[in-house]
Amino acid sequence: MAPRAQPVVGRSGALAGAAVVGLVVLSFVGLGMRAEVGRGLGPAEWAAIRFTVVQAALSAVLSVVFAIPLARALARRRFAGRGILITLLGAPFILPVIVAVLGLLTVFGRNGWLNTVLEAAGLPGVSIYGIHGVVLAHVFFNLPLATRLLLQGWQSIPAERFRLAAQLDLPPATLRRTLEYPLLVQIVPGAAALIFVICLTSFAVALTLGGGPRATTIELAIYQAFRFDFDLARASLLSLVQLALAGSAALIALWIIPNFPLTAGLDRVQQRWDVRGGVQRAGDVAMIALGSGFLLLPLLAITLAGLRGLPQMPPGVWLTAGNSLWVAVLSIAVLLLIALPMAAWIATRRAGGAEAIGLIGLSASPLMIGTGWFILINPIADPVALALPVTALINALMGLPFALRILVPQMRETLQSYHRLATTLGLRGWSAWRWLVLPRLRPQIGFAAGLTGALSVGDLGVIALFADPERATLPLQMYRLMGAYRLEAAAGAALLLVAMALALFWTCDRLGRRDAEA
Repeated sequence: MAPRAQPVVGRSGALAGAAVVGLVVLSFVGLGMRAEVGRGLGPAEWAAIRFTVVQAALSAVLSVVFAIPLARALARRRFAGRGILITLLGAPFILPVIVAVLGLLTVFGRNGWLNTVLEAAGLPGVSIYGIHGVVLAHVFFNLPLATRLLLQGWQSIPAERFRLAAQLDLPPATLRRTLEYPLLVQIVPGAAALIFVICLTSFAVALTLGGGPRATTIELAIYQAFRFDFDLARASLLSLVQLALAGSAALIALWIIPNFPLTAGLDRVQQRWDVRGGVQRAGDVAMIALGSGFLLLPLLAITLAGLRGLPQMPPGVWLTAGNSLWVAVLSIAVLLLIALPMAAWIATRRAGGAEAIGLIGLSASPLMIGTGWFILINPIADPVALALPVTALINALMGLPFALRILVPQMRETLQSYHRLATTLGLRGWSAWRWLVLPRLRPQIGFAAGLTGALSVGDLGVIALFADPERATLPLQMYRLMGAYRLEAAAGAALLLVAMALALFWTCDRLGRRDAEA
C-alpha cells in the first residue's frame, strides 16, 4: 500500500531531493575547478587527517563508554525530577557550540573552577587546549546523544523479562549476559559510528580549543588555507579529502544505525528487583551525579558569567544578534520547503537510497560546501554580500538529516493509514497537504523547525569564511570578543545566544503542539 501513497501528496519530494543533490554537486564542481590533485598532500595535511580521525575515534569511544553506565543508572532508578534531569541532559545538543566552549573554559580553563580547586589543594593544573580539550568538548556534546540512544534501548526491554529474571533468581552477571550485553551489541556500534561522523566535521571546537601543528583538524586546515592564505587549491583538495572521509563514515553509520526491534511486552513500567542492593544503588547515584555535574556545570557557568557580562556587551552585538535571528528564520523556511516533500518521498519508498540523500548534511561539511560555492560565486558576484543567505541555506542542509529522522515515521504512518480515504475524497497535491498531512504532522514539524532554528542561530561554520564586520552573526562576534580577551562581554553575548536558541526552539515546538489534537 505504501508505494501507492505517493500520488496523494504529489511528486515534489523527488524534486526536493534532486535540488539537495544539485546544490552539493555544484559545490563539488567549484572544488574540482581549483583542486590540484596532482600536487598531493604535504606533511601538514596528513597530520591534520590523522588528528581528525584520532580525535573523532577517541570522542566516539569515550562518549559511548561513559554513556553506558549513565544510561544504565537512569534506566534502573526512579526518583523525583528524573524526567526534568533527562531533558536537561539533552541541552548540550541544541546549545551553540561556541557557547558551550566558553562554559567549558570557565570550568576547565586555565583560570577555571577546576584549576582553582587544584591550585588550592597544591596540585598541578590542567590545560584544556590541544587534543584533550577537543575530545573533552566533543564528549560534552555527544555524551547526551549516546545516553539517550542507550536509554531508549534499555527502556525498550519488556518489563516481563526483568520480572522473569527475578522469579528465576538470576544473578546479576547472568542477567547482564542474557539481557544487557545483547542490547549493547545492537546499539553501541551505531551510536559510536554516528558520533564519529559528527566529530569528523566539527569546526568550532577545533577552532577554539585546537590549533597548532599537532591539533589541527581537516576543517580547521580548510579554514586556515581559505581565510589566512587564500589558497583555494589547497582548501579545495582538503575539502575533497574531508568529503571522502566523512561520506564513507556516514554510509557506515546509516548501515548500522541503532534499531530496537525487541520482543513486545505488555507496556508495564520496568521494575528492577536485581539492583536493590546498597552498593548498586550507591554506584548508580554516583554515576548520575558525576554525569549531571559534567554536563550541567558548564551551563551554570555560562549563566553566572553571562549575567555579569550583559552590561559590558558592545552595541554591535545586537546587530549581529539580528543577523543570527534572520539567518535562523530563513534556515527554518528553507528546511521545511525541502524536508517535508522529501519526507513524503522517503515514506513511500522501501529502499534506503532516498533516505541516504538526507545524510549529505552529515557527510558534506559546511566549510566544504561553502568553499565550493565561494569559488563559483566569486567571478560573478561579491560572496561577502551573500554571506547571510548562503549561511542560511547551508544550515538548512545541515539540519536536514535530523529533520527527516523526526518527520519520516509519522509521515509514513499518515500516508499508509489515510491513503484510501484521501483517494476516495479526491484529495491530491496541496489539498492533501493542507487537510491531511500538515495537521497530523504539526508536532513533528514544530520540533524539527525548532531544532533547526536553534542549531542555525548558534552555528559558527560557513559564516567564518564569508563574513565581514557588517555581516557577522552573533556566534562569530562572540568568537571575536573571545579572541580580543573581552571574556566578560563574550559571556554576556553567550547568554544572549543561549536565550535566542532556546526561545526559537521553544516557540517552534510550542506552535507545533498547540491544538495538535484537533
